[in-house]
Amino acid sequence: MEELARESIRSISLLSRPARGSDVPRLGSFGAIFIMLKSALGAGLLNFPWAFEKAGGVNTAITVEMVSLVFLISGLVILGYASSISRQKTYHDVVREVCGQRIGHLCEICFVFNLFMISVAFLVVVQDQLDKLCLSLYETVTGNTGEMPYHWYTDHRFALFVMCLIIILPLSVPKEIGIQKYTSVLGTLAATYLSVSIIAKYYLKDEHTADLTPEHSQGLDSWASMFSVVPTICFGFQCHEACIAIYSSMENKKITHWIFISVTSMIFCLLIYTLTGVFGFLTFGREVASDILMSYPGNDVVMIIARLLFGISIITIYPIILLLGRSVILTQILRFWERRAIITSVFESRCRLVLTILWITVTLLIAICVPDMSEVISVIGGISAFFIFIFPGLCLIFAMQTEPINHRMRALLTGWGVVTVVTGAFIFGQSTTIAVMELTHKF
Repeated sequence: MEELARESIRSISLLSRPARGSDVPRLGSFGAIFIMLKSALGAGLLNFPWAFEKAGGVNTAITVEMVSLVFLISGLVILGYASSISRQKTYHDVVREVCGQRIGHLCEICFVFNLFMISVAFLVVVQDQLDKLCLSLYETVTGNTGEMPYHWYTDHRFALFVMCLIIILPLSVPKEIGIQKYTSVLGTLAATYLSVSIIAKYYLKDEHTADLTPEHSQGLDSWASMFSVVPTICFGFQCHEACIAIYSSMENKKITHWIFISVTSMIFCLLIYTLTGVFGFLTFGREVASDILMSYPGNDVVMIIARLLFGISIITIYPIILLLGRSVILTQILRFWERRAIITSVFESRCRLVLTILWITVTLLIAICVPDMSEVISVIGGISAFFIFIFPGLCLIFAMQTEPINHRMRALLTGWGVVTVVTGAFIFGQSTTIAVMELTHKF
């Protein structure tokens, strides 16, 4: 995500005015907002209609969204402030500089695990789309409707394996990946197209007979259902890892300006995610799938285009996510090995190849064994709480120990940092517990 943000910054440099005496492109307001949207909008959109159903309806889900928005914007503002006082340009460097080495190492671990689970979620999405696309192709070629006869070579899991072997692996092995120059915009295009398509499909539908009655309406079940939407919100709105790279490249780095950028970009995200969640839920009600595209028939041309857009976008972004996670692991391995022997380019290449194969293999196996996207997002949402709540809160607490401000403001901001950390810890514990319980019940 940081790499996507940096590449987007370079690609939009023609719309920005370079800073004096520097060849580094500097972002204006439009460029910063655009790249924030590109970082946030993605595969998480597919899960929002299902999250609205799990939350107990439109009103409850939107209420949770609005409360979450306060923390989302707060996290972005704190990270921009922490970047300005630490003069660091990556998320984990900012955390390490402000909070210390130990919390910095924890941030790196969470960073890698978060990227790993995002890779799993991406493969689950691709697997879902392959299932529908294979069925659509079968119906088109044979003229038959219904389920496709099972053969090992028609299994969507086999198709996913072949795709990982002949497309994703070759794209992921190189040390540097330049494909994002041409394809990083696909995620935003796919998300926007899907949102418009869902709204249009709702209004073009002849009858609206979906069951909108919430499954849980009272007591503890109601509260549990309400909080079940939080992991999806964390996964969907997650652009906090990339925001420091964006802030560092801005022409105007005043905190007041950064607050404007954060609020504007989050409101646009809120609009797109809410419209998709509302109209997807109103279309299918309690029958909505965890991946909204799976709720539409396989021969729907409009949704076939959406599946292709999301599929191509994910296939091209997956290697970038892998590169970011691999770079952190590889750096630690090379630092450890450097103490014992001289590191050669051959050794580095072999380590990179082994890490790439292991990453793809393990994520593929998990995606095949846990095919429900909602279960993966529960884990990702819990880990995302570290980047959206816990680490920003810790940065604020530690920064207040050294910044020259009056005691009342220091106490107020420190208190908000504590509230943010506690909220993030609760979300992480709740999301992770639910995910583990669901997986245990399943197996």
